[in-house]
Amino acid sequence: MKILKNYEMNSWSNMKIGGIAENYFIVENREDLIEINQKYEKLFILGNGTNTLIGDGKLKTNFVSLEKLNKIEKIEKNIIKVEAGVDFSGLISYNKRNNYKGLENLAGIPGSLGGLVYMNGGSYGSEIFDCLISVEILDEKNKISEIKKEDLRYSYRKTEIQEKEWIILSATFLFEEGFDEAKVKELNIKRHQNHPLDLPNLGSSFKNPEGKHAVKLILEAGLMGYTVGKAQLSTKHANFIVNLGGATFNDVITLIEHVKLEVKKKTGISLEEEIVIIND
Repeated sequence: MKILKNYEMNSWSNMKIGGIAENYFIVENREDLIEINQKYEKLFILGNGTNTLIGDGKLKTNFVSLEKLNKIEKIEKNIIKVEAGVDFSGLISYNKRNNYKGLENLAGIPGSLGGLVYMNGGSYGSEIFDCLISVEILDEKNKISEIKKEDLRYSYRKTEIQEKEWIILSATFLFEEGFDEAKVKELNIKRHQNHPLDLPNLGSSFKNPEGKHAVKLILEAGLMGYTVGKAQLSTKHANFIVNLGGATFNDVITLIEHVKLEVKKKTGISLEEEIVIIND
């Protein structure tokens, strides 16, 4: 296990915002994680930093990287066990090599496997839970167990894992045969055309309310391009907040609150953040 003291979190976050963490742990095995979970109360498990907004200044939270837990193992035909630290693009590449179908609509999401499962991430009408069989977790009693999908509560961008603050170790999937490479190429082109990938961002900032699209509600409220300090609602995709260079945590939070207020006034709908916010 590697321990980095006084680690600058803005170097980790995709938004390039974040203060100083007292401890940044890079675990190399499950025993390391069990030890840390037993000794420290305020832990935050890091994925790729693609949807987490971190506060400025000194942070009391202890951050834990699972990047070394990155194995993909074939259990039996079409059944794959994937550790939490695997970059999701790596899983898509693995599925392409092995002709596994099922997650193509999610291709291009810049997250870790654990992060996507934690929030039931998805895109273009598909979710990571669609192909899931089970999740291996470290629970609140510091015990490892495997939970079948049918025994987990989950919904759009929400899981029981979040609610109980369990730590994901791995997930097991069942895939069909027939990887759709054309679909992956099509969606990657669409992402590059429609998303502001040239600027630091955290992906979709707000969840889609039931039967609605957050981006359309933001556009209806006339907020596209709205700027606070150096944080802006992207002029390319209004549900993305981008860092124009030097944005602060407060810039982003102020922008988020303004969007929620204006959308509520205009449409009567309350938006909920899709990003994770850590500020202590």
